[in-house]
Parts: sequence; C-alpha cells; structure tokens
Amino acid sequence: MLNDYIPVLLFILTGLLVGAGPMVAGFILAPHRPDSEKNSPYECGFEAFEDARMQFDVRYYLVAILFIIFDLEIAFLFPWAVIFKQLGWYGFSVMAVFLAILVVGFIYEWKKGALEWE
Repeated sequence: MLNDYIPVLLFILTGLLVGAGPMVAGFILAPHRPDSEKNSPYECGFEAFEDARMQFDVRYYLVAILFIIFDLEIAFLFPWAVIFKQLGWYGFSVMAVFLAILVVGFIYEWKKGALEWE
C-alpha cells in the first residue's frame, strides 16, 4: 500500500531539492562582502527620486485586466480547434455564440474608451 506513494514522495523531494538546493548552495558558497555600493538602492543606475509606493493610473490596471480576460478567452479556442471535426454543428454554434459575446464585450470596451491610452 505505501509502496504506491514512493514515486510521489520522490517527486516531492526532487522538487524541493531543485527549488531549494540552488538557494542554499548560493547562500553557503557565495562570498559575503557587502559594501556601500551593493547595499545602495538601485533604480536604473541612479538614486530613487520617488517613493516606491507611488500610485498608478487606474487605466494601467484596466488594460492589464482586459488583456488577461481576452487572452484567456482566446486560449479556449485552441482545444476547440483541435476537436472541431468531432464536435459537428453543435460545437460550431456554441463557439459562434462564445465569440459573439467576446466581440460584443470588445465593442463595448472600445466604445467606452477603455482601450485608449492618453
């Protein structure tokens, strides 16, 4: 019974070694010689001029969310395309409805100006 779980245990141990092994090896083997240059804040080669917690425009997040939504919806097309011939007209009509909803959402966002960056 427990012999069935040995591959799972080996997989977990291998994952831990691959994930934590290089970090531990780097911590042990790396030279520890901190100086003022290494400990200074880094931002594109010059001193930081603003707070790290500055506010971003909400449009940045809106565009990011819209990209994720449309990217995931388009990802649903790949499995459908693989078995397109097996689905027949029912699969075609369901995907046509799905794409129609996608296009309506895209047109709505376009009309609201969510895709424009000023």
